[in-house]
Amino acid sequence: MKSFKYVLLTIVSFLCFFCLTANAGEEKVERIFIHVNDEVLICECADNTSSGALMDKLKAGDLNLDMSDYGGFEKVADLGFSLPQNNEPMHTSAGDVILYLGKTFSIYYGQNSWNLTRIGKITNKNEAELKSILGNSDISIRLSLKQ
Repeated sequence: MKSFKYVLLTIVSFLCFFCLTANAGEEKVERIFIHVNDEVLICECADNTSSGALMDKLKAGDLNLDMSDYGGFEKVADLGFSLPQNNEPMHTSAGDVILYLGKTFSIYYGQNSWNLTRIGKITNKNEAELKSILGNSDISIRLSLKQ
């Protein structure tokens, strides 16, 4: 009987250890969904206080933004509120989602170099697709935590 209890205790201990450590090395990827017309852009968020604060705002509800073209390489919109800044010198590329001056939300479809805060990266569309989806004129988007 003692050996059965020992074996059972060993098995239970192993299962508990396995359950606690199974996801220890996995990183949870946070996403924001950007709805443009009938398209959904998936933005994998950067691990910083800026994207975290934006996600907190989105927990209260979706955010609609009217975006305009700037410089022939990005769409920009005023958020209507400020987020923490984590500025760093960077070279943007198509798909970068950026915060400028703590309150301007930008989606890049081209390249630029400046001191900016990364919100995340669009992972499901390439440069040509982004240019086509974002177009040459003003657009309306919806930011959401749900696809």
